[in-house]
Formats: sequence, C-alpha cells, structure tokens
Amino acid sequence: MRFLLLFCSIFSIALNGDSVLAADSGPQGAHLFILSGQSNMQGHRPEEAFIPAVEAVFGKQNVIVVQDALGGQPIQRWYKNWKSPQGETPNSTGDLYERLLDKVNAAIKEKELASVTFIWMQGERDAKMKWASVYEESLRGLYQQVCDDLGRSDIGLVIGRLSDFDLKNTKYPEWTNLREIQVKVADSSPLFRWVNTDDLNDGVNRAGRTIKDDLHYSAEGYKVLGQRFAKEAVELVSRDQ
Repeated sequence: MRFLLLFCSIFSIALNGDSVLAADSGPQGAHLFILSGQSNMQGHRPEEAFIPAVEAVFGKQNVIVVQDALGGQPIQRWYKNWKSPQGETPNSTGDLYERLLDKVNAAIKEKELASVTFIWMQGERDAKMKWASVYEESLRGLYQQVCDDLGRSDIGLVIGRLSDFDLKNTKYPEWTNLREIQVKVADSSPLFRWVNTDDLNDGVNRAGRTIKDDLHYSAEGYKVLGQRFAKEAVELVSRDQ
C-alpha cells in the first residue's frame, strides 16, 4: 500500500513535467521493459507517458525501454512454434521476435538487470483470422521464449486487452474470444497483469479525425495506454521489494 501511494504521487508529478527524486530502485541493476505487438503498440509512443512514469519511480539511469512493433501482424510472427488450428506450421514464424530480441540484446549488452517486464499489445489480427483456438498456447509460448532467451523465470507480463471495437464479432469473428483469452492468461499468474483499453478508442486521433469504438486509439488514448502499462509494470517490478 505504501508503494502504491508513492507511485501515484511520483507518477502524477512526472506527467506534469516536474523533476522528482527517484524512489529506491531495489535490487541492483537496470529495469528492462520490452514493448511489442501490432498496430496499437506501434501507435503507442513510450516517451509520452510510459518512460516518464517508470523513470520517475526507478530513476532514468535504472531504466531500459525497448519497443518494436508492426501493425497488422499475427502472433505467429513472434511465436516460433506457432501452428494453425488445423495443426499446420507456416514457412516463417518468429521473424519479428528475432528482430525484437536483437534490439533487446543490443540494449542490455554488458548490463546487469534487476528486472524484466514484457508488455504485449496484440491480437487483433488473430481475431480476424479466426485463430483464437491457438492463441492462449501461443501467448504462453511467446512468454516462455522471452524467459528462455533472457535466462530468467521471473519476467513480468503486462497484456493490453483488445478494446470494445467489435464486441458483436461482426468484423473480427473471434474478437471477444481473444479478449477472454487475454484475461485468462493474465489472471493465471502473479507475474501477469492486463490493462483495459475499452475507453481509449474514442475522441480525436493523431490525424485529427473524430473516432468512436475505433480499431485504433485516440491521441489521448495512446497516452493513457502508456500510463496504464506503466502502473501495472511498476507494481509487478515492486511486488517483492
């Protein structure tokens, strides 16, 4: 509880642009935050809200943020062992994961890590392609890939749940299934969390167009997304401190 109060105070000040003293960063080393996924992660700009929030808590010198995302991509571009609901393996899987991992390895070279948090905003394409039946296994497999490649069993996972864009499943047939799977995975471990995005796709987007229940988020919505990611990530990192 004391940490939550501290986070709220520091977070509020950081977003207003005031300088603050960083809280005790706990275990020695840097805190790594890996952000990946498809278009709504690509549209998220960490420097707007996420980075200021985590730096305010842990200190700028103790934070490493790596983002790599690409719109319109299914989870098979990240999960190497992905198979279709029919059991078929495509010719290429995991190529975007390898690109992400290259960035991560370059960013953490010769650095000691106190924690790692993987932040995932993806699933729209899988809902459209009717691949929900293999999404849970794929998401868990992707998380394990990150753990294996970084040699850790304590990595935090923050999932951005799909928004309320298509709750009737008219355009993306398995939209609500994907939402339920994301929550199920997030609720299955104390290392996992999920964030709500249902209110982020209304308002004015970065192109100046008014949107309502859109597939993508408003300009302000992306900032709020960063705030929510930061809140959950900070709580995960600090849960044992």
